[in-house]
Amino acid sequence: MNEMFSLMKDISIVDFTMTDLRLYLDTHPYDARAMEYYSHYAGIKRKLEKEFAMKYYPLSSEFSQCENEWRWVLSPMPWENEANQICMCKGGN
Repeated sequence: MNEMFSLMKDISIVDFTMTDLRLYLDTHPYDARAMEYYSHYAGIKRKLEKEFAMKYYPLSSEFSQCENEWRWVLSPMPWENEANQICMCKGGN
């Protein structure tokens, strides 16, 4: 389960970085370097979310397709206990 928490933490870090870059780009829309950074981190986030979906469950419906099932409905909903355990601080200690 520690790997799951670690992967979720990495996704959160990249998501925070992307949010910060979006805010910057709102005020600096012609900054090519910032746009490159944003694209770079978007690729990393997509890779991490895909890895998480393959190992555990999809975090968005985009990654819910599997060969023989629609996995989106099989993942825990935010109000379910299993989903809330992921949000616990310091790896769920």
